[in-house]
Amino acid sequence: MLTRRILMATLAATAVAGKWAVATEMGDDGLHKQPWFLDSFLELGDDLAHAADQDRHLMILFEQKGCPYCRELHQVNFARPEIADYIKANFDVIQLNLWGSREVMDFDGEVLEERDLAQKWGVNYTPTTLLFAAEAVGAQSARDAESFRLPGYLKPFHYLSSLEYVETGEYRQQPFQRYLQDKFEALEKQGIDPDVW
Repeated sequence: MLTRRILMATLAATAVAGKWAVATEMGDDGLHKQPWFLDSFLELGDDLAHAADQDRHLMILFEQKGCPYCRELHQVNFARPEIADYIKANFDVIQLNLWGSREVMDFDGEVLEERDLAQKWGVNYTPTTLLFAAEAVGAQSARDAESFRLPGYLKPFHYLSSLEYVETGEYRQQPFQRYLQDKFEALEKQGIDPDVW
């Protein structure tokens, strides 16, 4: 059985867009897992407060079993040290199942199953990454607490830029597209042509 698992893990490392993807651990719920995901009581207001106490932000990641873009997020984006290290340094990450039945306490105190919370928050795609800045501690609703939303899969450059957008506080200053344009201009001045695809 162990030999079969090793073989399956080896086969799971496949070429994606000319780069090698990394096999990821699969949980009993069919979702890809990362060792740095937070195991919490799913009381989101408390989770944000705990993150803020450590000068970090909160990331909530909605995924679902069999989602090819969720797999891509784990095997491509999270396999890049610059992304994984940035997340580990700046965010606490909670993974939720779009169709899951675990109970979650929303920022407003309402207790819902994961699937009902997804519906309440208007999460329609997987993966959906929701970012909550530390300064939102005490917000009375997810709408008030949410700093930025990534609906669906973003390639590594844009995903990391989204994290930086919130961590640096730029989300308060300008729209994300303007932030990206400024970043492209700064990189161009340095003679860097970023790998955006």
